[in-house]
Formats: sequence, C-alpha cells, structure tokens
Amino acid sequence: MLIEDRLKEIQEKIMKKVPKGIKVSSVEFEGPELVIYTDDPKTFADQDDLIKILARDIRKRIVVRPTILEDPERAASAIRHVVGENAGISDIFFEADCGEVLIEAEKPGVVIGKNGATLREITREIGWTPKVVRTPPIESSTVKQVRQYLRAAHQERKELLKRIGRRIHRDVISKDQWIRVTTLGCCREVGRAAFLLSTPESRVLIDCGEKPDSFEATPYLYVPEIHPLSQLDAVVLTHAHLDHCAYIPLLYKYGYEGPVYSTPPTRDLAAMLQLDYLDVVNKEGKTIPYSSNEVKEFIKHSIVLNYGCVTDIAPDIKLTFHNAGHILGSAISHFHVGDGQYNVAFTGDLHYGKSRLFNPAVNHFPRLEALFMESTYGGAQDMQPSRADAEERLYGVF
Repeated sequence: MLIEDRLKEIQEKIMKKVPKGIKVSSVEFEGPELVIYTDDPKTFADQDDLIKILARDIRKRIVVRPTILEDPERAASAIRHVVGENAGISDIFFEADCGEVLIEAEKPGVVIGKNGATLREITREIGWTPKVVRTPPIESSTVKQVRQYLRAAHQERKELLKRIGRRIHRDVISKDQWIRVTTLGCCREVGRAAFLLSTPESRVLIDCGEKPDSFEATPYLYVPEIHPLSQLDAVVLTHAHLDHCAYIPLLYKYGYEGPVYSTPPTRDLAAMLQLDYLDVVNKEGKTIPYSSNEVKEFIKHSIVLNYGCVTDIAPDIKLTFHNAGHILGSAISHFHVGDGQYNVAFTGDLHYGKSRLFNPAVNHFPRLEALFMESTYGGAQDMQPSRADAEERLYGVF
C-alpha cells in the first residue's frame, strides 16, 4: 500500500473515533510519530483519553498539533500566565519542527499540575505540546548551542522527519524471517563499538566508535553488509563515550541520511565530545576524519527518546531504551523484531550497582531472547573494589 493511501485510511479511522465537530485537517508520519493536524487543538485537549484510545487502536505513537502554531512570543507569554511565577520558569524553548515546547522550571511539579492539569491547560491555550524539565543548577553552554542550532535548522528537520517517517512506516515486503547480528568492531578488543542488526527488511547500526589506542582503527565500515550507507534504516547510540560515538558523523560524510536515536543527554554530550575529538586530533597533527559540519548533521538528524518509550524505528523493529547506569543518558537498547518474532538487547557500557549518581542498570525486560553485553572489565582477575573502599582511597589521595 502506498504511504498516501495508508495515511488516508488512518485519517478515516480517526474521524470515526473523534467526536463530531472536531476537524482533522490532515495526518502525517513525522519520524516515529503519527501527527494529527487539527484546527481544534483546544477541543482535542479537553478529551483526556481520546489520544490514548487512538494510539491503542492504530498502534502508533500519536501527537496532536494545530494546523497553524501559535507565535512563540505570544505562546511564551501565555505559558507564564497559566503557570504563574511560583514555578520559577527559567527558559522556554520552542521546537517548531515537532510542535513541542520545552519548559525549564525550578519547580517542575507546579508546571505539570495535579494529574497533568496545568499541562493540558497550556496545550489548550497555545496548541504546542509542552514538556517540562527541572532547571539545571549550572547552565550548559553545550545544551544551549545544540538548541540554538536545532532552532535554526527547524525547517530542514521538518522535512527530514517526514522522509524518515515514511521510511519507517513503509510496507513489510519480505515474507522471510531471520535476524543477523554482524560485529563491526569491539569484540575481543577494547573500543570501536559497532554492531549491525539486520533482518530481511531492515538494517540498524548500534554505535560507531573509535579505538582509544589506535586513531586509524575505525569500525569495519567497508564490509558489504553495511553498504550502501544510504540504505541503513537507523543508527542507535547507547551512550556518549567516544569509543561508541566518535565516528557517527563520519557516516554522514559517506552517504548516510537517516536518524540517530539516543537519549537527550547522550545527544548533547556526544556532540560536545565529537567536537573536542576533532580539536585534539587536529592539535596532534593528524588528518581529521570529518568536520564540524558532519557533527551538525548528526545533531540535525537526531531523534531523542526517554527511557521506557517504545518506538518504531523500521517497519519490523521497535526500540526501547532502558537505564544502563553507566554515565548520564547511557541506555541499554532493546529491540523488538517482527510481530513477536525475536527480542535482542545491546547493553553498551553498564554499571550494575547503585552509585551516588545513578541507579543500577535495568535487568528486567518483558521478553528477551539474546543479550549482547559489554565485558571490558569482565575478566577473571578484574575485581573491582567496593565503593566504600574506593572512596576511602580517594580521600587518602586528597
């Protein structure tokens, strides 16, 4: 079925579910989401369970956006009026490509309201989809620069999200059922993490990192299984350390045009470390493998997901991130392949123990047939001291 015919069919299903008087002007796949455009966003917002019912029946992640978004300046004023001064709003960032507004506040609970009441009121007033985060104790220049670039590139992102969405939701053609994992690095060595997950329908690259002790040792990106890069469905990044993310911008230099899925902190940290990596390589007198333009392409093509959010990334693959306990934003990547055919997870680096900074890695999954686990320090002699002993030794150093 053509994508246009599928969207028309979905719109007809939606129209049968929504109350009379609500106009659905169009529906569109944008990235992993199905977007419903309407001239009546306030009426939609008043129907508390309508979106949940539609998502359950259509089996897609659904967001509702007004056909014409409210002017950001007026919308920001409306948000402050609805929320009030008690929340301590420090920043309001509008993402026009996806119709979302990120609200930073010292008291996020006040912005959310009881059972999300204030968020729904914000949606009714401005039409934008609000998201809330706590104001960080120290402002991050990296986060600020990433947001500024995304704001400048919002028109390009809008178009590429449509293209990505139509690729994700294409028909499954092959009737064969098999799954193959190809290692492109990191096995029996430290660094250059890269795995290729393949099915008859899709190909997904998990990580693409450097080898710390060898600048020339890139992942095996020349093998036939991964070419052409333009036909990759997605890249999934487990966390921001360079042995997992350094060479993702290189993919855009050689023809990749698809999305990179990560958690929000991983995207920002990876961009910062990739730029620092280029600076270090240049100062060492070596040839840089890519430029800052490719880092910008990585940012522009990034799609961020929170832990526990089940997301279509290919016609036959769903992705869910789970906390890996390693660094800020690190994620175990769980892939559900086919209609219950197979489940496989890639841990990336993980830490299975509660620390002063992070909760331990998740180890409970609804279903899992295969697990690819990082084991750099998994040797018989690799005994780590307890945290209490390590902290005592650290105090002694100081």
